[in-house]
Amino acid sequence: MKLTIPTWLTLARIALIPVLVIVYYLDYRWTNIAATAIFAFASITDWLDGWIARRWNQYSAFGAFLDPVADKLMVSTALVITVEHHHTVWMALWASVIIGREIAVSALREWMAETGQGAKVAVRAVGKIKTVVQMIALGFLLYREPLWGMPVFLIGEWLLAIAAILTLWSGYEYARAAWPSLTAEERKGS
Repeated sequence: MKLTIPTWLTLARIALIPVLVIVYYLDYRWTNIAATAIFAFASITDWLDGWIARRWNQYSAFGAFLDPVADKLMVSTALVITVEHHHTVWMALWASVIIGREIAVSALREWMAETGQGAKVAVRAVGKIKTVVQMIALGFLLYREPLWGMPVFLIGEWLLAIAAILTLWSGYEYARAAWPSLTAEERKGS
């Protein structure tokens, strides 16, 4: 297996997950800045690995598999530590919606790929917008302290709520695209 630059970036993103958790829980004043920087770097590598893969045609089957796994692991970890630190009903609800949708869409994509219809559940524009809003929200929530009078954590909470709504919308779009395939098996059996 040949490891491409995009795959190395994806592996780096996975390696940063325990670093994010450890740094977040260190008992120093600067840990929120460091945790936010780690998460921001990971978010940038998510965009960068895709850009490099497209620009220099550095695709690999392993990279295609690993990239969404790394994204979901990083986002889920950031959500879990945020909910643990700020355990409110709304924070838990938004995190559950986002993580639940990721699991459901991953399963749907896998099933569609097995039936040879993976293109029907390709990434859509609303999913990309959701990802951007989600990454900004999580960065704000990890930072959590007011900055220049700006209520960073409150903005992060609202952005996470918007990301959760976009998550539901994009999940609906994927399910709607796959629905004819999902119900075709039942019609064959009738």
